[in-house]
Amino acid sequence: MTGTPHGHDTAGPMAPSRPDVEIRRSARRRRTISARLEGGTFVVLMPAGLSREEEQKHVENLLARHLRAQSRRRLEREDLMARALRLSERYLDGRARPASITWVTNQQKRWGSCSTASRTIRLSTELEGMPSWVVDSVILHELAHLLEPNHGPRFKALVGRYARYAESTAFLHGVAFAKGREVPEDDDGDLEQD
Repeated sequence: MTGTPHGHDTAGPMAPSRPDVEIRRSARRRRTISARLEGGTFVVLMPAGLSREEEQKHVENLLARHLRAQSRRRLEREDLMARALRLSERYLDGRARPASITWVTNQQKRWGSCSTASRTIRLSTELEGMPSWVVDSVILHELAHLLEPNHGPRFKALVGRYARYAESTAFLHGVAFAKGREVPEDDDGDLEQD
């Protein structure tokens, strides 16, 4: 076992700190490279025999993924719920109150989803980096499902309170088209891509 520690550094006040890194090489491991946190140390398991450059490339890639996920979890806890509650207050009279709202990586055909039974909202990570008014429109869309489960006239009246809803729908249809996703024929203001 050989350790390669890295010092802690931060890229700003909100950035997660970079943990110490330990590389564990195994002659039995042939191709797979994995990583996990053990205490405060980021342990990377890899085959023996890789060059130092290959090792460093894998470590940096896995560590960057870990730090992004850690940052996303922090944003979920701190920002998404507060953002959803502010949108609910402003546009839905505070009546839509989710139990949880999280980013998910396994939603490739929908921008967001809502389970009315558990009152959970999930947002596709594909929304990350889009303008905040677009993300807000998706959050509002899912919040409206807590009050009205289908896309009927009452639902459309709720999301219609958001001035940029139609614009964000057009934006998301453009993104879907550019990514080769199916875009609904009728533009009825529905943000979901089935």
